[in-house]
Amino acid sequence: MSLTFSTSVYGRRLAVAVAIAAALSGPSMATLWVWTPGGADVQARVEALARSHSSRVLGQDEVPAQLAEAVVAIEDERFYQHHGIDSVGLGRAVLYDATNLCLCQGGSTVTEQLVKDVFLGGSDRGYNKLQDMVLALKVERVLTKKQIMADYLSEITTGFGRYGVTAAACAYFQAPLPELTLGQYALLAGVTQAPSVYDPTINPGAARQRRSQVLAQMVAEHYVSATQAAAANAEPVLTNGPGC
Repeated sequence: MSLTFSTSVYGRRLAVAVAIAAALSGPSMATLWVWTPGGADVQARVEALARSHSSRVLGQDEVPAQLAEAVVAIEDERFYQHHGIDSVGLGRAVLYDATNLCLCQGGSTVTEQLVKDVFLGGSDRGYNKLQDMVLALKVERVLTKKQIMADYLSEITTGFGRYGVTAAACAYFQAPLPELTLGQYALLAGVTQAPSVYDPTINPGAARQRRSQVLAQMVAEHYVSATQAAAANAEPVLTNGPGC
């Protein structure tokens, strides 16, 4: 009885939070749609950013399926359903922050994180958050989901002065990206949210815990079985592969 009640209350609060977020952002978004860039040059921007970081831009068919699944599971579970903005995730973040009097959860999608880096100089605070949301909607009209994922994984920070999962695969596992294991893909997906904390070359214990969280989410989202996750959790955090 109490569980049903608490679930119902949470559902109502979440719905209210979504409605408030939509009401507050609606007029500004209509204006920003006109004022913000069209998004058609997003791929050129990604390539320019990658060149500045000496990183390689992955093609949309070069992202290993298990890596994409790991990223979706831990960062953006409705990635393949939304159009740039996850209203459910945003509403949940607004509710959490309002309840806890903090700016703890951003509710950003993978598309928004890509936009933040290539259009907004890495900032999604304040007014930039509204720009981020509008630009994410525009980018989703230009790029496929597979290319968005590839671009995001090409430019994301993966350690101190390191960008992109290709470089991270070489640094952590001395192996090409397509040849990694499930555990290694899960670790890569987990590092991206806080590379200074989860970088396995700096803090292998934190990296191991984060990998476990990613694998648990992959099980919850039915991407892998519990048996597969357990085997991946048993892998060493760092390995010496055949080289890149």
